[in-house]
Amino acid sequence: MLSPHVPVLLEEVLASFEGIGKGFFVDCTLGYAGHSEAILESYQHLSLVGIDRDEEALAFSKVRLEPYVQRSRLIKGTFATLFATLQERPIVGVLADFGVSSLQLDKQERGFGFDSQRLDMRMDSSATLCAYEVVNRYSKEKLEYIFETYGEISAYKKLATAIIEERANTPIDSAKMLSSLAVSVLGNHGKIHPATLMFQAIRIEVNNELGEIEGLLDALETNHDIGEIVSLITFHSLEDRLVKNRFKKWSLSCICDPQAMRCTCGNNHAIGKPLHRKPITATPKEIKINHRSRSAKLRSFRFEKGN
Repeated sequence: MLSPHVPVLLEEVLASFEGIGKGFFVDCTLGYAGHSEAILESYQHLSLVGIDRDEEALAFSKVRLEPYVQRSRLIKGTFATLFATLQERPIVGVLADFGVSSLQLDKQERGFGFDSQRLDMRMDSSATLCAYEVVNRYSKEKLEYIFETYGEISAYKKLATAIIEERANTPIDSAKMLSSLAVSVLGNHGKIHPATLMFQAIRIEVNNELGEIEGLLDALETNHDIGEIVSLITFHSLEDRLVKNRFKKWSLSCICDPQAMRCTCGNNHAIGKPLHRKPITATPKEIKINHRSRSAKLRSFRFEKGN
């Protein structure tokens, strides 16, 4: 079945689960099941629990994974909420690809793309908060906060002011209108569209993306005894920083104050270690085929049994 979404770092993801034991793996961001199908095919001793909040993606994946129906269960919802409630055991692998799918970006009616006539950006179309509400209802201070914090935009005040002034005349009701405003405020320089970071910031706010990642990491930390290998794919520095710092915390054996003269904590607090010292990134060949893989970073962590 032809997928509308090309899974990034597919070979690298498969390699990260090499040697995995028998049990369940959880794909926290099932999407169009590109990663999951390959894992089910490559590791026939594994069964899948697939989670996604996008009804359209789940419907597609249900058909795609029909050959593996006896080894898979698909659930609608957010992974931060659902992961800790799963009853399947043993869970030996966890995968999450935090990127927006190609179909979500390219399908104009989803309101993610710069030229869309809608302003939506919801991964779950039944959610109440959408990009239109953020752009047309948020205060100047809240807009400044999300542009500075989630977009890391240096001209965040200037951009927020321009939106407030524009919407005073007429509602900003399309992504195309919003992206044009970004061009007029920020200018159009370089290869990256000037609205990229603004759209990223709004999308993160609409979908609580960083809160979801934190929630998953918290659930893994609390229930690390049920996981063996965790592989997480991030697409920008905010996501990668959360994963990197949490993996670092999990691999620390000594948790004493760095200023302490000697260790008094027992020096046995590590619950595992990263599989690689640095994140895995896409090869030039993959980037040429799928340019959206250029910013992808894969970090994998192996929990030590008995910790």
